[in-house]
Amino acid sequence: MSIITTRPKGTQDVVPSEAYKWQTVERCAAETAECYGFREIRFPTFENTALFKRSVGDTTDVVQKEMYGVTAKSPANGKDPDDFTLRPEGTAGAARAAIENGLLNDALPQKVYYIISCFRHEKPQAGRLREFHQFGAEMYGSPDAYADAEMIALAKSLLDRLGLDNVELFINSIGCPTCRAEYHKALKEYFEGRKSELCPTCLDRLERNPMRILDCKSPICQDIAKDAPVILDFLCEECSAHFEKLKSSLAAMDIEFSINPKIVRGLDYYTKTVFEFITNDIGAQGTVCGGGRYDGLIEQLGGNPTPALGFAMGLERLIMTMENKGAEFVPAKKCDLYIAAMGDKAREKAIVLAKQLRDEGYRAEFDTMNRGIKPQMKYANKIGAAFVIVLGDNELESGTAKLKNMSSGEQVDIALGDKFIDNFSNIFVAEMFSGGFMEDSND
Repeated sequence: MSIITTRPKGTQDVVPSEAYKWQTVERCAAETAECYGFREIRFPTFENTALFKRSVGDTTDVVQKEMYGVTAKSPANGKDPDDFTLRPEGTAGAARAAIENGLLNDALPQKVYYIISCFRHEKPQAGRLREFHQFGAEMYGSPDAYADAEMIALAKSLLDRLGLDNVELFINSIGCPTCRAEYHKALKEYFEGRKSELCPTCLDRLERNPMRILDCKSPICQDIAKDAPVILDFLCEECSAHFEKLKSSLAAMDIEFSINPKIVRGLDYYTKTVFEFITNDIGAQGTVCGGGRYDGLIEQLGGNPTPALGFAMGLERLIMTMENKGAEFVPAKKCDLYIAAMGDKAREKAIVLAKQLRDEGYRAEFDTMNRGIKPQMKYANKIGAAFVIVLGDNELESGTAKLKNMSSGEQVDIALGDKFIDNFSNIFVAEMFSGGFMEDSND
């Protein structure tokens, strides 16, 4: 029987030596979101396919080409299998969860964040995988441009905290259904003149949602779209005022931005404000954050009319950008104390001491490979142990062992009795703050 040892195309493993980078970003994201009043929400990895068709839009590449369907091999009770899809993004699932669990009946605004995996069948490349991860934040209940500014400020705060100062903010407004209807007419008239040059997908979009052509990946369609009408010329009075208020709010917070009238985002649920944070540090796939307002989505999914907005950041792209920028990650935590033991009695004592240390929150290790002392010391070095004690018959008989600082090579006696944890704690704290052993570590 052969063993499959190759991961699926478009996925990646995060091994222990690299996990600290992910932990740094995830911890910073959660802490920053909580400073802004956001609380964590969790929802299923797969949803009813109709949820994404209704929210994301059946004219988008995501729905037409990229979604992964999920079916059970043996449908329950012999019925036809339900039509499920692995989530291609987080907003629809979060909105569905907010509606179904009554969050929108509580005090508004409701602010939630999530850290999730998503799935799209795309051509794998740097910063673009088939299984990818997102930090997302959503706000329900506020129609005000100040909410848009707050959401952008949250994204900016996280990027700053991660050390990504070479990231540009671009904003746009794509209006509401009223003014967008006039814009669609203008777009359709423009693209009709070059209809024969459009790709087959955009020919379909021309009839159903011409604004999607502006988001096409085809170089030919992108070239045609360069001279297309601009949405900002078609905004109604309300949408125009909303956009002006957003711009003044960002300026008041000293958040620099540029207006890019070509930003439409890739999903159908967006209205009014859309924005992107873009970096040049990771090549062509430079968007590290994208979001905007989607005031019609909650009602579209069956809830009461509720204004909403949000954004998502790709964790892979954030980490790539941090690496290329030379930004700092919080180092992986290493072993506080390694207990090297000789003989079964010493190993039994080692497992007891390790358990006591771990119960107090210390990272303790001991030998489970039945190695000799020299190999154990080499292993302690490899795992970066801060301290080492060696236990043998003499140490067990005397009730005292030598505690070695692996950085300085200094050694001090430490009692193995009831006060072992207290003694080690005193030494550990002294080392962390002063770099030296305490004189009374054996008291």
